[in-house]
Amino acid sequence: MADLAALTAAVEAGNRTDAAQLTQAAVDEGLDPRTILGAMTTAMDTVGRKFQDGELFVPEMLIAARAMKAGTAILEPVLLAAGVTPEFRAVVGTVEGDLHDIGKNLVGMMWKGGGLEVIDLGVNVSADKFVAAVREHDAHIVGVSALLTTTMSNMRGVVEAVHAATPGVRVVIGGAPVTPEFAAQIGADGYAPDAGAAVDLARGLLHA
Repeated sequence: MADLAALTAAVEAGNRTDAAQLTQAAVDEGLDPRTILGAMTTAMDTVGRKFQDGELFVPEMLIAARAMKAGTAILEPVLLAAGVTPEFRAVVGTVEGDLHDIGKNLVGMMWKGGGLEVIDLGVNVSADKFVAAVREHDAHIVGVSALLTTTMSNMRGVVEAVHAATPGVRVVIGGAPVTPEFAAQIGADGYAPDAGAAVDLARGLLHA
């Protein structure tokens, strides 16, 4: 019998080989793909909480996310065949003028681990590109990252452009120089200090 507890443990520990093998075993056994995905999502929730509590650090979070990616690579075709698609879609990107992507990548992986479909626009993304991606993918939430004080000011243009073009779409921001006060000042819908918090923030906004 497929061991979903072991799958959860493998993802949490960042064991890509075991995560892939256990996912394949569960698929071969005919388990509901949503149940299999839930086992991996549970692991990433735990990873996010431990990261917020200081029990894990960025390398451990990245390793866990890669283990989940190994499992979801096997599971995604099964989910599609069963007509199971994520309820919400997210667009992420680093703001125009900024080429840093580690934080943005972490948030994207954690959001995907949390059950969102994630469209990653990369770095140096203009407000117009954010808006175009939201429209093209019918996204529900946008995550904007900046690591430099000189580029964080460009977040305002993204927030204003997305809100004007697609009312109802939430825009959240984060990055080393960003603060909750700055988020409120530019009209963002939320701020997350780290990738773990970004999952809780997105869930709260999307299910409000």
